[in-house]
Amino acid sequence: MAILISIAAVSAIGLICAVMLTVASKVMSVEEDERAALIRDALPGANCGACGFAGCDGYAEALAGGDTKTNLCVPGSDAVSKQISDILGVAYAEVVERVAVCQCGGSEGIGSQKMEYSGIKTCAAAKTLYGGANACRYGCIGYGDCANVCPNGAICIEGGIARINTRLCTGCGLCARTCPNGIITTLADSVTTVVTCRSREKGAVVRQKCSNGCIACQRCVRECPAEAISVVDNLAVIDYEKCSGCGHCAEVCTTKCIKVANFKGVFNA
Repeated sequence: MAILISIAAVSAIGLICAVMLTVASKVMSVEEDERAALIRDALPGANCGACGFAGCDGYAEALAGGDTKTNLCVPGSDAVSKQISDILGVAYAEVVERVAVCQCGGSEGIGSQKMEYSGIKTCAAAKTLYGGANACRYGCIGYGDCANVCPNGAICIEGGIARINTRLCTGCGLCARTCPNGIITTLADSVTTVVTCRSREKGAVVRQKCSNGCIACQRCVRECPAEAISVVDNLAVIDYEKCSGCGHCAEVCTTKCIKVANFKGVFNA
């Protein structure tokens, strides 16, 4: 009899708990917007964060639940923006396509080295040891951390410098966020000129370390017909809202660190 009472008591407790959990699941459940799931399926799944959210799930939930732009998925391009617009029933907005650019014109035989590095062959590790082996602490370290995170195989290391195939690049920006020296950036593919240097050192110092570096001579500033270039911290900076893409700055650049580019293909310089 004692055993039967124990079994009955345990069964009763289990039944009560089951009822309580069932009621709680109904009362405390959060209704999921079906549109979020549809949007998530439409997104490319790169989870790159180019949209400004933590990943594709975050962007999908924000789109379904609020006033978020439908054209923020750069890797998905216009096709994904159109799908999202159809799901939400809102006006379609074009995506501003972007591509990654390595702003370093140094390479083997052009940029000098200050030491021989024999540590872990990653840019992040080399950065911790006096900024890496290259004399220019602003330049490409060259161990391919960017290439390792690129989901499209658009980056390779050639001559000690990251080279980006813009035909394969989707502008997700993972490489830019991975580069410890910040020399990779993403630009709108409508841009036609780029400064391939990030050094902030004075011109005389740059000359000693890299023959392709910006020496802040300001010749591009003086001759730009659109007044779109300025020198900030010893480095030429292009204001792309003013730049007409004429390419004159590249023609007059003393060290040829400004290049005319075709972001839908490869550098024309």
